[in-house]
Amino acid sequence: MPREQVYALRPFGWENDPEEERFKLSTLDYLTGCTYTNFFLFFRLRDDEKQHAIEVLRLGLERTLSQTRPLCGIIERDPQGGHSFVKKRDSTVKFVVQWLDGAEDADKYPSIDDLAKGHFRGTQLGDFDTWTVSPMTYGEKPEAHPDSKPVVAAFKANFVRGGLVLVMHHHHYANDIMGWAGEAFQVAENCYAVRHGTEFPPWDVKACLDLSRLTKRDPAEGDKVDGPPPQVRHPEHTGAQSLLFHCPRSKAAALKDLARPQDGSWVSTYDAFVAFVWRAITRIRAPAFAPDPGARLFWGEAVDLRRRLHSPPVHPRLQGNVMYAALSSMSAVPQPTVCELVSGWPLWQIARYVRRMTDSVSQEDLDAQLEMVALVRDKAALSVKVSAHPPLSLAVTDHRDISAVLDADFGFGRPVAYRHPIVFVTEGCMFVYPRRKGPEGEYRDDDGFEFTMAFEKRLAGDLLRDEEWNRWFEFLGVDVDYKEDE
Repeated sequence: MPREQVYALRPFGWENDPEEERFKLSTLDYLTGCTYTNFFLFFRLRDDEKQHAIEVLRLGLERTLSQTRPLCGIIERDPQGGHSFVKKRDSTVKFVVQWLDGAEDADKYPSIDDLAKGHFRGTQLGDFDTWTVSPMTYGEKPEAHPDSKPVVAAFKANFVRGGLVLVMHHHHYANDIMGWAGEAFQVAENCYAVRHGTEFPPWDVKACLDLSRLTKRDPAEGDKVDGPPPQVRHPEHTGAQSLLFHCPRSKAAALKDLARPQDGSWVSTYDAFVAFVWRAITRIRAPAFAPDPGARLFWGEAVDLRRRLHSPPVHPRLQGNVMYAALSSMSAVPQPTVCELVSGWPLWQIARYVRRMTDSVSQEDLDAQLEMVALVRDKAALSVKVSAHPPLSLAVTDHRDISAVLDADFGFGRPVAYRHPIVFVTEGCMFVYPRRKGPEGEYRDDDGFEFTMAFEKRLAGDLLRDEEWNRWFEFLGVDVDYKEDE
């Protein structure tokens, strides 16, 4: 068994904290996945730096936990209804340090060089439980349900030959991707201050924790309504692999040119890339599933609201789920049919659809939706489940904006890569990653973004042999193999 040490972290200054603090879940929190999440940061680290890195991390995390206070405890049902993050004065957060770098472990666990050569794919890790804190791997599991009093956060530092794999776990109700990025950047700045003896960075508790802007008052019990039943995995799914690809910067720029609207209006590189992927995978999948050519497929996109809320605006490091999904099933934006998507619409028109869907997410639309959610009796049942939609559906989450975390100095080093591996492959999900650094921590000229995409295992060969697909994207390997997401 690998050697490990377990710390029970207490927030800095915990002795003076109130006996109990309760942070009400926002109305918006219930609309995200009722899951745990796990974010991986990879560092290069010499052996003689590792012991000191433990102390820097421990003190940096304690300082951060005193600021991101809802992470220090459990989720609990409130007597008056709803749920809260509950922090008690003696609450602790698990921090596990594990050594996988011994000479006797060389054949069991990858080194940081091995991981880099394999593009930091999840399949390189072997048993996922070795690297994580159970049961906090990604997945819609009973332990994550808010009525089960789930633990909110945990951390694990895995020392491998030549480096460190830092895993940060959260309940998804506690943070979306950009909330985690704000927290991770705060951890980095706190660790840097510990390491160098400099002043600790500021943290505006009210601005970074106040979710009242996203919270609607529940009506009286008699005025509440029953919502839809919880979503379940669609029965037509046949099992998927998560495949990892690289899109070079030059190819991404060429895709943007290819999707440039004829009227000269603007679309982003992201719009062009998503449009191309959506068209290509639909073309390859359609013969196997034979959808109605006139049908409109489910399409969704996670949109960060921190830059879209304007009255009042919110802090860029606001914790919690400040994300809203642009969903084709709830939008008035005209959507292509299967036939139009595969060949009828020019690429620029699909790219414009993507842009219009992104821009359709507004503060006004959010307010209206939250008023409706507040009426629902069992809000936990509203949790989104992408795999509940039929095959050929696509939901995109863009993680490129966390690139600042990769440039952050944690005192003992800067991350060389980031991953969000999911042990349960959820059909329909695609994650877009930021640029990855080279062996010496540098960005290379043609390094572009990477992305993982769930794709039917039985059709993966068709995708990987497709000439048009391979013209634009480099296959980096299987990120996670099929394991059914219940």
